Amino acid sequence: MIDFDLILPSIGEYGTYQQLMVWFVFLPGMIPCGFHAYNQLFMATFPSKYGCRVPQLEDTNLSHETIRNISIPFVRGDGEQWSFSSCSMYDRNYSGLTEAELLDFSAEGSSTNSSGCQFGWKFEFNDPETTSVVADWGLVCHQDLYPTLALVLFGASGLIGNWIFGYIQDGMGRRPAFFIYLLIESVFSIATAYATSFYVWLACRIGVGFTVPAIMGTPYVMAIELVGPGWRTHVALLANVIYSISLILLAVVVWLVKDWRQMTLATSLPFLAYFMYWWVLPESPRWLLSQNRMVEAEAEIRKMARINKRVLPEDFFKQFQMKSTEEGTEDENSGKPPSYGALDLIRTPNMAKKTCILTFIWFTVTSVYVGLSYYAPALGGNEYLNFLLAGLAELPTYFFLWPTMDRWGRRWTLCFSMFIGGIACLLTFSFQDDYVSTLILYCVGKFGISSAFVVLPLMASEIYPTVVRGIGLSISAVAGMLGPIFIPLINYLGSESMMALPLMIMGGLMVVGGLFALTLPETLHQHLPQTLKEGESFGKDFGWRQWLTCCPPKPQQHNVEQDQHSPQKISEPNLDLTVAEPLLPPTNQDATTTSVYSV
Repeated sequence: MIDFDLILPSIGEYGTYQQLMVWFVFLPGMIPCGFHAYNQLFMATFPSKYGCRVPQLEDTNLSHETIRNISIPFVRGDGEQWSFSSCSMYDRNYSGLTEAELLDFSAEGSSTNSSGCQFGWKFEFNDPETTSVVADWGLVCHQDLYPTLALVLFGASGLIGNWIFGYIQDGMGRRPAFFIYLLIESVFSIATAYATSFYVWLACRIGVGFTVPAIMGTPYVMAIELVGPGWRTHVALLANVIYSISLILLAVVVWLVKDWRQMTLATSLPFLAYFMYWWVLPESPRWLLSQNRMVEAEAEIRKMARINKRVLPEDFFKQFQMKSTEEGTEDENSGKPPSYGALDLIRTPNMAKKTCILTFIWFTVTSVYVGLSYYAPALGGNEYLNFLLAGLAELPTYFFLWPTMDRWGRRWTLCFSMFIGGIACLLTFSFQDDYVSTLILYCVGKFGISSAFVVLPLMASEIYPTVVRGIGLSISAVAGMLGPIFIPLINYLGSESMMALPLMIMGGLMVVGGLFALTLPETLHQHLPQTLKEGESFGKDFGWRQWLTCCPPKPQQHNVEQDQHSPQKISEPNLDLTVAEPLLPPTNQDATTTSVYSV
């Protein structure tokens, strides 16, 4: 198998072609994920007040307070406080009674039997223009679990979809996988707006959840695979900036369009334009090389070189193929590309260890990140403003990450970010009654967790070998999505004092995850492992001394600029690998020439 990192210096690691693809294809392709991951929160906005409707009293001249006193019982709540019931009414017949006779009912007090809301509910929202599936289908009182159940099933469907699409991405290719996601998401998201009952709406939301967050994973992986090692941090940060901007845009859209059906269309129909990417979205050359589809890979690579204004000799790829054959990396007896599965991630000890650590960290980061995002509308005040501020709180993250990821390395940046987020979540328990302190800790926690959410996918994509990268990322993401499935249930079942319990648990896990992050091998300045053998050897000798090492030095650079303009040097019979030395793992000098190709 040919290492794409060896070819990149000759065609440009971040030339015009990559910039066009990243800015106009891959980054916009990540926006639908942010919209569809959280627009359900605003479709199911919970009313600020609600109570039983009494149609027989609505046409009288009695005041609202009087009608409530006549028809609604006074009950003791969970906090031992008395208030008018939202879920019951007096079992009385008010037909044909005069206003004087109706006023006499107020003296009877609680002596009259009560029943559930026989005629539905009256709802009040903070904004009178707001509509919600909660109000349309009466999802309150004995049905108030339903919106939470919808979030749980939405997350569960995403877990299943991420697993399946990981195999599609690695088996069929990055390009067809993206359009399969997009088609499924478009159909179910548009159908959501025309749902006639809660169960139809729920089925549509499960269909949309099937593609979240898988639809973001493919453009992200393609962007990382298309650029050189020195530009991965740049691309990863841009991807997460776009995701944060998508949350900010969502807050603006749901604020402007408060009717939930119109909101659903406003957050779905624009993405139909993405089907036009069919004519411009390329297949990943790195994936094509891993599948031994040399003709298609050569066509893509030559197109990249042409747009980047680089000239490749005619026999450029023959030299790589000859070397690959000599090393025994091509299967001449079978025309079919090798197949890989999830078991390949745990078949060898070092790969198994790295997979387990990455999966655990992914679980903790995803749980807390999604948990804080779910909490934003419930912080108090305007839910739209809160969600907007939650998105804005992520933007300073990238000013911190831009220098640190390429100076401290991935491990220490991830560890520091998880400690900041974890400690902030733990401290939230001590300031539950202090709104200002809670808000500050919330923003600090969002900052730390958002930082970890940037570093983790990049580091994981650099650790997993190309042949199982999609499967590895999918499995880690699937494990991460277990947390968001249970968090809504914990919040629903807990009392007000227990609402901080999920943050306490996840904060502790974040601190532990930060420690585990230091045990992973540093990927800064390293080339992407291509094969399972390279993946197993990468970081195999990483001991406790390396765990404490920060700021890995950058290997001395060969004069790549000269080689990039002299492609004839690479086409000589004796292949010069000095161009690629900075991209190779420095731990084993004997492996420098053999790790370029898979065995």
